Amino acid sequence: MDQEQLLKLFDEKNAKHEGHFLLSSGLHSATYLQTALILQYPDITEKISKALIQKLKGLKIDCVAAPAVGGLVIGYEIARQLGVRFIFTERVDGKMIFRRGFEVQPGEKVLVADSVITTGGSPFEVSQLLKQLGAETVGIVVVVDRSGGTFRPNGIPVISLMEITVETFTPNDCPLCQQKIPLVKPGSRK
Repeated sequence: MDQEQLLKLFDEKNAKHEGHFLLSSGLHSATYLQTALILQYPDITEKISKALIQKLKGLKIDCVAAPAVGGLVIGYEIARQLGVRFIFTERVDGKMIFRRGFEVQPGEKVLVADSVITTGGSPFEVSQLLKQLGAETVGIVVVVDRSGGTFRPNGIPVISLMEITVETFTPNDCPLCQQKIPLVKPGSRK
């Protein structure tokens, strides 16, 4: 699967939306790619994961970690195909933490998985938590990188199936707000 095939899937599954959206990053956008509408199909998720794994050649991976909710499905399927365990973080009082007994060991090599990045806030928080716990983030893998190449945290490789540049706006500079187009919040972060 390549970028063109993935973009076609977004169209076929009505997962590419136009309007005025509040992204998890706090930015606004006229375009929203709802990966959950694609990842709801196990066969498609399997193919996307397989294509992403092909891009991970040479990385030693002991575990896959993902931020809930956006990275759960893709992270789990990547871990399943790699034959490694899968854990996830949750946001509690605005802070990303491991709960439910999930742990990492010092020196453990962890791949962080998410569905989409714009600013990369959630995967970066997961990688920072892993670092605090003594584990090593060996890569960040996402279905869609819409950061425009700006998200490259501390030399950690960012691997995606699709890179797309979609214009984003701060709330104060948003022309969609100025046009009074209703703001929709489709993302996963409260």
